[in-house]
Amino acid sequence: MPTYRDEVVVLRTHKLGEADRILTLLSRRNGKIRAVAKGVRRTSSKFGSRLEPFMVADVQLFKGRNLDIVQQAESLGAYGADIVVDYERYTTASAMVETADRLNEAEATPQQYLLLVGGLRALARGEHSERSVLDSYLLRAMALSGWAPGLTECARCGTVGDHDYFLPQLGGMVCSTCAPAGSPRVAPDTVGMLRALMAGEWDTIDAAPGRTTAAASGLVAAYAQFHLERGIRSLSHLESHQ
Repeated sequence: MPTYRDEVVVLRTHKLGEADRILTLLSRRNGKIRAVAKGVRRTSSKFGSRLEPFMVADVQLFKGRNLDIVQQAESLGAYGADIVVDYERYTTASAMVETADRLNEAEATPQQYLLLVGGLRALARGEHSERSVLDSYLLRAMALSGWAPGLTECARCGTVGDHDYFLPQLGGMVCSTCAPAGSPRVAPDTVGMLRALMAGEWDTIDAAPGRTTAAASGLVAAYAQFHLERGIRSLSHLESHQ
């Protein structure tokens, strides 16, 4: 059908001409969408503010040959306003939508959409620390894309147990037999933090000491960037601010 509706998260925008924008959207039912929003940069636009990055909207689109066209937009989650006023929230949200934008069409599933919406909502409401929201999002987004890290068994040989080494290139925790010589050990509380982040156990995450949170964050960043095959630009801004 030439016209369709969907729920979307605005991942990024680009100026087009004098008044239009090209939008990259992660949708609930149609994967990633690139669309034109005409006239949204004019002050008289009725829905320009609903189509800014980090916003969640119910949109009606016309199916175009190269780019779809946004015809209507109703706000479902005005998270952008609360995110852009705080630097850490902004850089965290930027890293999240940048990761979502890296998804290929096969990975842009309804589950990825719901995960991103939940993460942006938590950021906007200040429910948890920004970095923990990001770390949990990254681990779970990787898992939904088929890259779940091994945390309860050796990612290489499958031996179940509490292992001491985390190697992104091998898929997560590995046993002493599989770990290359000289691999750094990971503290048990850091492993527990990784498991809590993956499971969304927020009582455990929020109560963790700063050193444990920082250690886990470093491993999550290394794991995500290894499997995305290039760095997350926004993540470097977040790390330099800490």
